[in-house]
Amino acid sequence: MKAIAAVAPDWGIGDGSGMLYHLPGDLKYFRKQTAGHAVIMGRKTLESLPGGKPLPKRRNIVLTRDRRYQKRGVYVCHSVRELLELLAALGETDPFVIGGGEIYRLLLPYCDSCLLTRVDQEPEIVPSVYFPDLEAAGWHETSSSEVQEENGLTYRFTEWEP
Repeated sequence: MKAIAAVAPDWGIGDGSGMLYHLPGDLKYFRKQTAGHAVIMGRKTLESLPGGKPLPKRRNIVLTRDRRYQKRGVYVCHSVRELLELLAALGETDPFVIGGGEIYRLLLPYCDSCLLTRVDQEPEIVPSVYFPDLEAAGWHETSSSEVQEENGLTYRFTEWEP
């Protein structure tokens, strides 16, 4: 399992209603990495997607405590155990965790790598949702792309492993 996110210098990822940055290059990277794979997210993350609709060309899985939650075109799980059983039943060997903060924290112990777009500038929006601090958790950056520049921001695509 891998996690993928765009993070601010302080590990911020959102403000509760969406992402902190709009970077077309990052969105293209996200699509390329996750296409053809299962994507795991919380209910609020699904609802923050365009039209609240599942991402195309991926199996969308929502992890939620709400036992009544249903969404067309989405698998719904209510526990990590149920999620792991579903992934095995579907034959998904390389799923991506795509958010939000609570889902990242819950599933990080099951991840063998994290693909992070590290943005160098603080966002204009004050974050209220954070990715786990991988440095504090003992993870190490194992690769980093050349610096990208877009919309007045600089960022790098990085990979982290425990």
